[in-house]
Amino acid sequence: MKTIEELSERFRAEGLRVTPQRQAIFGLLQANAAHPTVESLYDAARSDMPTISLKTVYQTVHDLEAMGEVSLLDLGTGSVRVDPNVEHAHHHLICTECGDVRDVFVDVGEVRLPTSSPHDFTVDAVEVNFRGLCEQCRAKVQSPTT
Repeated sequence: MKTIEELSERFRAEGLRVTPQRQAIFGLLQANAAHPTVESLYDAARSDMPTISLKTVYQTVHDLEAMGEVSLLDLGTGSVRVDPNVEHAHHHLICTECGDVRDVFVDVGEVRLPTSSPHDFTVDAVEVNFRGLCEQCRAKVQSPTT
């Protein structure tokens, strides 16, 4: 993901206001591989900026998505996740216990619909999500506390 300064310049070039709230959100996303929820970004930003609104966070991540700077993911975990890694094609590991989301780089090859399909459809992108237990949740299941 671009730096706070680069994203600020990009917003200005698009005619969007650059506010301290937006810059705080840019900072929270920079080098964040945890795929934070919009709500967790809001909570983190609010600790330094108590007056920031959830609407501001949503608007900012939607603006970033429209610019191609982030991807917004609905992974079935109940909250929209923000993926700042848009430079490398990747898929996701999703913990079914804690909801943790991590990038995984897997070659899924060329995906094509069957030639017998009655639909005239061209595949532009493929999303693969692997669901299971992360290391911490698996350890809890294997050695439950008494």
